[in-house]
Amino acid sequence: MPEVSVRPTIGAAEYPALTAIWRSAVDATHDFLAEADRDEIEARLQSDYFPAVVLSVAELGGRPVGFAGVLDESLEMLFVDATQRGGGVGTALLAHAIREHGIMTVDVNEQNTSAAGFYARRGFEVVGRSATDDAGRPYPLLHLRLREAVPIR
Repeated sequence: MPEVSVRPTIGAAEYPALTAIWRSAVDATHDFLAEADRDEIEARLQSDYFPAVVLSVAELGGRPVGFAGVLDESLEMLFVDATQRGGGVGTALLAHAIREHGIMTVDVNEQNTSAAGFYARRGFEVVGRSATDDAGRPYPLLHLRLREAVPIR
């Protein structure tokens, strides 16, 4: 099996591929998300959300399979194609974000228990909770902070 590599995004030309990864990941992990909310978020990915962060792309065999977006010391997004879940792509993206961008915090949907567990196993702890997401939708967020600089492989 090829090794996961992480690189910067090549820019807006890559946004459609990242949107497809996002959709695959969200369909697999965000069953709590109302269809209208999912569609509204997806419609804003390329115009609003991707340009607002520093994007890194995970590849397997030269093919994008996941991405992460960082703003300051916060991991704003991390999504892995559903067919690659559990294969180390998310861990590689998180390790890159910590090592290269110094991220210390991430918010995760409370209903996304697999993501909350993923971050907990990698040294993050809950330091707060919001009853809604950043857009005021009824999806509680857990605010996580990296306990210490632990090496993630």
